[in-house]
Amino acid sequence: MDGWAGPEELLRDAPTWAPSPAELADLELLLAGAYAPLRGFLGASDVASLRTSGHLTDGTDWPVPVTLEIPVALAAMIDPGDPTRRTLVLTDTEGAPIAAMEVTEATPSGGGMLVGGPVSTYGDGTHGVFRRLRRTPAQVRAALDDGRVLGVIVDRPLHRPQLAQIVHAARTIGAKLLLLVPVAGPGPDGLPPESLVRAVLAAADRLPDVEVVAVPIAAPSAGGLDEIRDALLRGRVMENYGATHVLSTSDTMISGSGLRVLVPREFAYDTRDGQWRSAEDVPKRFRRVAMTPDEINELLDDGSQLPEWHTPPAVARELSRQRPPRDTRGFVLFFTGLSGSGKSTIARGVADALQETGERTVTFLDGDVVRRELSAGLTFSKADRDLNIRRIGWVAAEVARHGGLAICCPIAPYAAARATARAQASAAGAGFVLVYVATPLDVCEQRDRKGLYAKARAGLITGMTGIDDPYEEPTDADIVVDASRVSADKCVSMVLELLADEGWIAPRTRT
Repeated sequence: MDGWAGPEELLRDAPTWAPSPAELADLELLLAGAYAPLRGFLGASDVASLRTSGHLTDGTDWPVPVTLEIPVALAAMIDPGDPTRRTLVLTDTEGAPIAAMEVTEATPSGGGMLVGGPVSTYGDGTHGVFRRLRRTPAQVRAALDDGRVLGVIVDRPLHRPQLAQIVHAARTIGAKLLLLVPVAGPGPDGLPPESLVRAVLAAADRLPDVEVVAVPIAAPSAGGLDEIRDALLRGRVMENYGATHVLSTSDTMISGSGLRVLVPREFAYDTRDGQWRSAEDVPKRFRRVAMTPDEINELLDDGSQLPEWHTPPAVARELSRQRPPRDTRGFVLFFTGLSGSGKSTIARGVADALQETGERTVTFLDGDVVRRELSAGLTFSKADRDLNIRRIGWVAAEVARHGGLAICCPIAPYAAARATARAQASAAGAGFVLVYVATPLDVCEQRDRKGLYAKARAGLITGMTGIDDPYEEPTDADIVVDASRVSADKCVSMVLELLADEGWIAPRTRT
């Protein structure tokens, strides 16, 4: 798409905004032309028309809303009716300019303003892993030339069964291959996008006449009308990149106006000669079927080698590097429970035990210490409590990303905040173990080492978890301990035994 061609003074004086990660991904696709015929973000009128009729206001068929929301205060600086005041500069998360947007529509939406209008390239702020693979549809089409092109959106690593399916389909229709690798976020199995790209490249040399392109397209929705719309969007993107046919490998794929959908055959490994063939051509007694993602992950977690009959060695090496055995992989041990429940005592006992053996590098993030060193100034409002947990989760995930063990023991009363911490660890390629210290409130009040419950009962402080602020009990804890029923030392042993049983630490010597 052509770059910004308006007066430079409009850009110098224009307000700036850093969109969310999802909006930045849409922006990159818009600028590249992958969302053609869209030239920018949709305004409220197009969104309303799309939801009621499946078409934009000008009659264009389009599957999903592509929108941008900005704060009300920022929108007040923009006037869609004034050519000198309707320019908005969009930046990356670090503030480097990416695009200029001509705002033609601004409408209240929830707590912000929905703005629509065309975008054009401005600045050079776009960056990311594998930039050389983030090519535009025009560049890819030029490399493909004319003829049939089989497109595949590769959400997961390609093992031998998937490679056999793709090669068979391409040869059947006499097509070149186009692999689009989503890089907007982790894949369905939590694999980071850069690792997915490396795994796909490791398998690509086994495919004939193939183009590999990294695209910041989001993971599809699960179920219902949204899944269908996302599939339609993926079909549009594939068509814009030059695909004439698509192979549905893992997710729903619905064709665009000119695409034909191929349903892959089921392939099986023939133990007689070590070849992958259509399953119906292999007698059952000689047949091995594809491994499931869970089976693959179990082997990786145990440090076992992926069998070569199923996974090319280069792909296996990449997956082993990204998902090392549990006893060497970083993980987050997250304790939650009421104030006075004993979680800090138990967490410290676990940390001491592991430091004694030296088998793990331990970073201890106690709730009180974090409040003082990392989250000073935050209140005990729900918003600030969530922010506190996000900060703890981010630091813990970074520790675990590099192979360390981060032990956290905040109160963490809200389920959504705990889920965020779990997601942060997963995005870092790390494990996450949740320990719920379920000591009852009345016992915690009797202990009341800090005198907080007494102050809350007396009305001297507010926002005390368990008194005038709720504690949402975890339903997804990996282990539940009650320090009112068993000793702290026993609770420590229970947690250590769980970690050993799950493979995160060496087996414990039982006494």
